[in-house]
Amino acid sequence: MKLLSATVLVLLLVASATAQTPRYKTYPAPFPQIGGDGAEPSIGVNGNTGKVMFQSGLETIRISFDDSTSPARTTWTLIPSLITSLFSLDPVLFTDKATNRTFVSQLDGGCSLTEYTDDDGANWTLSVGCGIPAGLDHQSVGGGAYAPVPPIAHSSYPNSVIYCSQNLVSAICSRSDDGGFTFGAGVPIYSLSQCGGRHGRVKVAPDGTQYVPNSACDSNQGLAVSQDNGLTWAVRAVPGSTVGESDPAIGIGKTNTIYFGYQNGDGSPRVAVSKDRGNTWIYNVNVGTAPGIKNIVFPAVVAGDDNRAAFAFLGSTTAGDFGNSSFAGVWHLYISTTFNGGQTWTTVDATPTDPVQVGSINIQDGVQPADRRITSNMSTSVVDRGDRNLLDFIDITVDSVGRVLVAYADGCTGSCVTSPQSSLSRSALASTARQSGGKRLYAAYDPVEPAKPAAPLLSGTRNSSGITLTWPQPDNGGSAISKFKVYRRTASTSYALYKTLGTVESYKDTKISNSVTYYYQISAVNSKGEGPRSNEIGL
Repeated sequence: MKLLSATVLVLLLVASATAQTPRYKTYPAPFPQIGGDGAEPSIGVNGNTGKVMFQSGLETIRISFDDSTSPARTTWTLIPSLITSLFSLDPVLFTDKATNRTFVSQLDGGCSLTEYTDDDGANWTLSVGCGIPAGLDHQSVGGGAYAPVPPIAHSSYPNSVIYCSQNLVSAICSRSDDGGFTFGAGVPIYSLSQCGGRHGRVKVAPDGTQYVPNSACDSNQGLAVSQDNGLTWAVRAVPGSTVGESDPAIGIGKTNTIYFGYQNGDGSPRVAVSKDRGNTWIYNVNVGTAPGIKNIVFPAVVAGDDNRAAFAFLGSTTAGDFGNSSFAGVWHLYISTTFNGGQTWTTVDATPTDPVQVGSINIQDGVQPADRRITSNMSTSVVDRGDRNLLDFIDITVDSVGRVLVAYADGCTGSCVTSPQSSLSRSALASTARQSGGKRLYAAYDPVEPAKPAAPLLSGTRNSSGITLTWPQPDNGGSAISKFKVYRRTASTSYALYKTLGTVESYKDTKISNSVTYYYQISAVNSKGEGPRSNEIGL
């Protein structure tokens, strides 16, 4: 195995950080209307419509993005479904990129309540849910191309759909050949003597190879691999890895390179790469060295072009036992990206001003009181699980033009954001991070950067003392924003430059008349020039 020293890795990460480093904007659900119980979120994107499908507890949500401003304006819509909003022990959503069919699965004991949609939730078809036998916990739904051997007779739906779940002593996967409507018999994929019972999400490669990752296969982490459409399975270890607590994750490139992202036994975030279905591994990189990350949970990995992948996780720069109630670390969402097949990675903090959790994170197995959703919509209340509030995983995907999207639950909201050490919210607000700039996972859609800044998203209020304008920092186009320009008009005048500001994100206009409505737009300026103006507001 080829290993990179920490010193070399730091230098490579710093050097690559100037070359179109991916940038992100975050979008919380509009709680209390939607998204109050976002623990264990899943995310998928319909490549035809661009709609984002998001599973938040018992809620299936469709998110639309309007990119005329930055951050984008979003619409979160709760989607009525057939049965999967009634009860669950585990929520999972999966969108098949080849067909844009989205599956929603809610665990119900030894099987799942499952349905699927081909039109972003306008219509649903009820599935039988799983194959028999099936495990009792931690189900996963995936799918993809069939392997060429053996030939499989299937319906007009082009891909297989895979359902996996675990018992304490084994894991079982079954295959659907009619688009997820019914499933064949469940097949054990490993025994307790080979791996621990709990596993990560099933993924299927373009060549039809099926993968299920596991954090404990003997003394290493590893994965179960099937090259015959799930009929037989082999366990393959990741050399150099040590057993971790969080489920590892796999991303698969266009020509079958697999990226295995995991929480190592020492808490560090690492990614190993294989080009031969896990038989041998190259690179095994600690992507947390440059930012000083000591602990992570919830690995999630996606790949695009074969040499490009992204690895998301919650990370803390504080060492120690993060599951202990005395742990005082602050957690952020980090996203690490490679553009050279896993040789080097660039890691960014996607939530630099808004912690995702403060203090301990409990990811131990077993259902604790108030762990799981029991009945109907819980969006209007905060689910109190103590430090078990985030449950077991986050999710990641890539859209049709190569932008990375991450689904996570925000466990630090309200006063916790500004006073994280004195105010623990222990929330689970459904949230997503979406790439706003930088190189993408599909090289064909890389933006030309540096470029002018994006149009800001403007809002404002008016009272007797004046009009206050506010805007979040827009995407900077790959060059730091140096100033903002404020434009103003009235109903009887045209826009004119009214004020040039520094890098502030608000402005109060006191030169107003009580009888006049004023209209505003703003723009951002960087080294490439002035970007497009914002949305208009009238006050």
